Amino acid sequence: MVLLYNVLAILLGTAVTLALVPYMTAWALRTIGSNIRSRTEARRELLLNRANTEDDKRKRGEKKDESRAASSASTDDGWEKVDEGQTTPKGDGAVPTHAAGAEFKGVFGFFHPFCNAGGGGERVLFAAILATQKRYPNSLSVVYTGDHDASKDQILANVRNRFNIELNPARVCFLYLSNREYVLATKWPHFTLLGQSIGSLILGWDAFNLLVPDIFIDTMGYPFALALSKWLFPSVPTGAYVHYPTISTDMLSSLHTEVNSGQGLNAGLGKGLRGRAKQIYWELFAKLYSWVGGTVDVVMTNSSWTQNHISQLWTSARIKRGKKKAISVVYPPCAVEELTAKIPVDAESERSRTRNILYIAQFRPEKMHHVIIDAYNAFLKTYKHLAQEDPPPKLILVGSVRDDHDEKRVYKLRLQAQEIKDHVQFVVNAKWPQILEFLKNSSVGVNGMWNEHFGIGVVEYQAAGLISVVNDSGGPKADIVIDIDDKPTGFHATTPEEFAAGFAKALELSGDAAFAMRQRARKSSWRFSEKVFSDAWTSHLEQLVEPAR
Repeated sequence: MVLLYNVLAILLGTAVTLALVPYMTAWALRTIGSNIRSRTEARRELLLNRANTEDDKRKRGEKKDESRAASSASTDDGWEKVDEGQTTPKGDGAVPTHAAGAEFKGVFGFFHPFCNAGGGGERVLFAAILATQKRYPNSLSVVYTGDHDASKDQILANVRNRFNIELNPARVCFLYLSNREYVLATKWPHFTLLGQSIGSLILGWDAFNLLVPDIFIDTMGYPFALALSKWLFPSVPTGAYVHYPTISTDMLSSLHTEVNSGQGLNAGLGKGLRGRAKQIYWELFAKLYSWVGGTVDVVMTNSSWTQNHISQLWTSARIKRGKKKAISVVYPPCAVEELTAKIPVDAESERSRTRNILYIAQFRPEKMHHVIIDAYNAFLKTYKHLAQEDPPPKLILVGSVRDDHDEKRVYKLRLQAQEIKDHVQFVVNAKWPQILEFLKNSSVGVNGMWNEHFGIGVVEYQAAGLISVVNDSGGPKADIVIDIDDKPTGFHATTPEEFAAGFAKALELSGDAAFAMRQRARKSSWRFSEKVFSDAWTSHLEQLVEPAR
C-alpha cells in the first residue's frame, strides 16, 4: 500500500509539474523580456529625445523659410495658402501632419533586415513609414536592418532616388543587426526553411536587445520574430505585412509537377524517397509556420492570392488564440500617380514608343530571368516577321542586385543570352529616372515569376501604358492583369513557348487595339495607388496603436 501511495504521489507530482511547465516557461520568458526592456530603455529615451530635437530644428527652419517667403510676397492676396495642419512643403523631409495622431509619441519597430535592397518589399516598407509619419507625426519609426554598408543618409537617398519617397529624417532611425547572415539561404544548405526561421529568431533577439519598441511590425516575412516578441513582451502589439507565405499548398503540390512546368524552383523534386522526405519536412514546417502565425495581432497581405494561402495556414491558430481581426488585403503602393503624370498614353506617345519588351525585377532566382531569355530567344526564332522589324524588338532586363550571388547570377544570364546579345540589354541598379524612361519608351512588360505574390512591377507596366505578359499564377493573374470592362489588359503564360506567343500577340495588335488595351491597363492600375495603400495602412496601424496606448 505504501508503495502504491508513493507511485501515485510521483505520478501526481509529475502531472502537476508538466501542467505548470507552460506557465513557468511563460513566466521565465516574460522575466527575460522585462530585463531586456530595462536595459534598452535608456537608448529608447535617447533616440526619442534626439528625434524631438532634430524635428524642432527642422520646423524652426521651415518657419524661417515661410517668413522670408511671406515677406517677399507681401503683396499677394493669400488665397493660395494651405492649412498648416493639412500639409507641409515637400522637400527637407517634410510630411503632412494629423492632429488626431499627434498624441502618440511611441516607437514603431519595423523588422526589415534588407531595407536597402531596393525592391518592391522595400517600397512597401518606406511607404508604410511615410504613412506612419503622416498619421503619427510625433512617433519614431525604427528600422532593424543588417545593411551595415549603408548609413542613414545613404539609405534615405536611395529611397528618394529609387522610390521617390521623401521621409522626415528626424523621425526615422536605423538600428543595425549583427547576425543577418543567419537568414540567408546559403547559411542553411539543408533544411533551409527551418534554418532561416531559426535565423530570424536570432535576428529578433538581436533587434530586441538593441531596442524594445512599443509596436513591432514585420514587413519582410519573418513571423517567428513576431512570435518571439509575443513570448518576451506580451503587451507589445504585433503586425505583419505578408508579401509571400514561407510555405504554401502550392509549394507542396509543385513537388509532383513536371520539371519544366514553370511552377517554381522545386518543381519535380517530390519523386523517390528523398522527395517523400522533403514533403514530410515541408508539411511539418507548415504546421510550425501556422502556429507562429497565430500569435500575430494584425495581419495584412499584399494580394488576394497571399491572403488565401495565409488564411488557410494561420486562421485556425489565430482563432484558438482569440485573434479577432480578420486577415485582410492591403495592396502595396505603386507609383501610379507619378507614372500617369509623367508618361502620357495618347496618340503622340504611341508614335514615339519602341517595340521593346521590358522586364523589371530584382536579379533573384525566383524571378525566372532564364525562362524569359529562353522565351525571347524562341520569339526571335518563331516569329521572324516581328523579329526582323527595323529596329527589332529588344529585351531589356532591369533589376537590382543585393550581393555577390546576384552579381554572379547576372553573369550567368549574360552567358545564357550570348547568342542573342545584340538584342538583350542588362541594366543593373537603375535609378528611378532611368526606369521611368524605359517604362515610357517600351511597348510590352513581362513578369516571369511563378506564383509572384503581387507584382508591383506589373502595376508599373499598366500605369505606364505597357501591355503585360505575365506568369499565369499568383497576384499578376488574380489581381492585376484581369479584364477591365470585360476586355483584357494583357496576356498570361507559363512556358517559354507561351511567353514567346504572348510577346507576339502583344506586338501584333493593331494600333487602335494596342492603344485601347494600354488605356484599360492604366485604368486598372488606379486600384493600386499610393493613396489607396496609405489609407489602408493607416486604418490597420490604428488597430495596433490603440492597445499600445
